[in-house]
Amino acid sequence: MDSNTIIQIVVQVIAGIIGGQAVGAALKQAAMGQLTKILGGAIGGVGGAAILGSLLGGGGVDAAAASGGIGSALDLKNLLGGVGGGAILTGIIGAVMNAMKK
Repeated sequence: MDSNTIIQIVVQVIAGIIGGQAVGAALKQAAMGQLTKILGGAIGGVGGAAILGSLLGGGGVDAAAASGGIGSALDLKNLLGGVGGGAILTGIIGAVMNAMKK
């Protein structure tokens, strides 16, 4: 793995944690701890960015990706996919934990 790939994964994880924390704050009735929200957001962020990247056609190389650096990591696929994936997975975990509580 090169440094550009690592930077993209870090951006996806951070965006996923932000999405997971947002959903965790909105779902106060689900008894989720911080670790659950962080892990759910991080895993969902990487998965969501990968899914969005494949749907939007991640096969092409653009100028920012070819030059590498932080510019290619802060693209729409990484940010929106990360936040959305983190929020969705954390929401699913919260709903399952809430259903198990009953």
